[in-house]
Amino acid sequence: MKFLIFIPQKDFRDETVSMLKLFFDKWDVGYQITSFTTKECMGSHGAVYTPTLHTGKASAADFDGIVLVDGKGVDEYRLYEYRPLLDILLQFSIKNKKVAGIGNAIKALARANIIKDKKISMPRDEEARRMVLLFHGVASQNAAEISGNIVTIGDSANLERAMQEVLGGLGVM
Repeated sequence: MKFLIFIPQKDFRDETVSMLKLFFDKWDVGYQITSFTTKECMGSHGAVYTPTLHTGKASAADFDGIVLVDGKGVDEYRLYEYRPLLDILLQFSIKNKKVAGIGNAIKALARANIIKDKKISMPRDEEARRMVLLFHGVASQNAAEISGNIVTIGDSANLERAMQEVLGGLGVM
């Protein structure tokens, strides 16, 4: 398996990226970090990652899924309104590849219009909660949900427990 980990240019949750990397490394899941820049991206606590792939050059054919990292940068850059990101999410979804959102990044999945009738782990962010309902997602209070090819983790505080559930559900563990 090989995944893209999408991060905003700044103010993403460092803890989310490090936890994803830890789990992917532990379970031998390949990954590349991607963003809409190939310059250094800085997390909200100062972690710096240099994406190895510009998201605009990514293809769903080369990966088994994409994970969107949460954080203030999602809202600062209004990534849930950024058409190139929504298009790549739609491309992954059409090819029935895994599309995962964590916390407030779930807004992008909603705006890509790929969550209709899917169970969605409800984020704490009120705007994200409204968008899930607006785009006809089925609200769930579970820490993580796998509904078809859509994977959601409502709150990155539950990431460790949720990742075990998600990787188990994907047949990795």
